[in-house]
Amino acid sequence: QVQLFESGGGSVQAGGSLRLSCVVSGDINSGACMAWFRQAPGKEREGVATMYANKDLRRTWYPSSVEGRATISQDAAKNTLYLQINNLKPEDTAMYYCAAARRGGWDTCTSVRAADFDLWGQGTQVTVSS
Repeated sequence: QVQLFESGGGSVQAGGSLRLSCVVSGDINSGACMAWFRQAPGKEREGVATMYANKDLRRTWYPSSVEGRATISQDAAKNTLYLQINNLKPEDTAMYYCAAARRGGWDTCTSVRAADFDLWGQGTQVTVSS
């Protein structure tokens, strides 16, 4: 059974940086869409970064709210997905989740519907103070 475990959240001041990690226990097929979502209290879960990779290419997607500040990456040897966010803002405060759409592809990575993702971690809290 494949599981996702996030870590790296915390409390930071505005302008700071965090790197979130998601360890994948088990194998996820090539061509899956890997993603980071976040959910603030009273708001819908939103995608903040996605990655599609197969043996020939790697693509990433970011919404305008984090583009230029966030970077999704992976270390295949460590089976770990990362999310680096720089210049953090108070509006970045949320629970951050790692997710995988094993039957997804690049379309899933750009439509970023939470319902399309079948694997989720437990979340890691990010709090940004002004």
